[in-house]
Amino acid sequence: MGDYPVVESPVVEPAECPADTMNILIVCTGNICRSPLAEKLLQSRLTAAGIPAIVTSAGTRAMVDHPMTDEAAFLATQHGAEPTPHAAQQLTADRIAAADLILTATREHRGEVVSLHPRANRYAYTLNQFARLVADFPAVEPPVVEPVDTPTITNFLAEINATKGLALPPAHPGDDDIEDPYRRSAEVYDRVGHIIDNAVTTIATALATTTGRG
Repeated sequence: MGDYPVVESPVVEPAECPADTMNILIVCTGNICRSPLAEKLLQSRLTAAGIPAIVTSAGTRAMVDHPMTDEAAFLATQHGAEPTPHAAQQLTADRIAAADLILTATREHRGEVVSLHPRANRYAYTLNQFARLVADFPAVEPPVVEPVDTPTITNFLAEINATKGLALPPAHPGDDDIEDPYRRSAEVYDRVGHIIDNAVTTIATALATTTGRG
């Protein structure tokens, strides 16, 4: 599939997430293309910005223990991430409950997340949707709420959730979805790679600005 070089992805267990570190979960179908690519790129951007976060990924129908596809692994390094190991993991209610923020490849994946753990409706978005919301956030007047003694990022995520119903929708609902490149052409992989890279860069920039690191 394409002329991509092979990037090895040996198996490792996901890291524990310390109490003071944001836990971000990214979800797609097989957990070998879109979600691990977004995971690697977002982790790279947040680490570079000095934001304490652990980004992991899972699949609604994961190809458990499989590495990233060669194409996705190559795109991760091409867009600036380290060629770190990956082993596909199945999405579970426990993984969802443990996350502070969930980003999915499509609206369908978000629906599956919420069906497994209904409370995730407050902190689950498609990747493109969340990027759009944080990019437009200053233009949306948040509801008046009492200040609370919580970390800045926690407040920011709560405000995004409170204002998501006020934000303008995309021109086409499908714009919040990212197509599946699995077993498709290099052109499709490249297109998906650019979309994911743009989204995670927007998100990392917003979070860095929120924490005063941007």
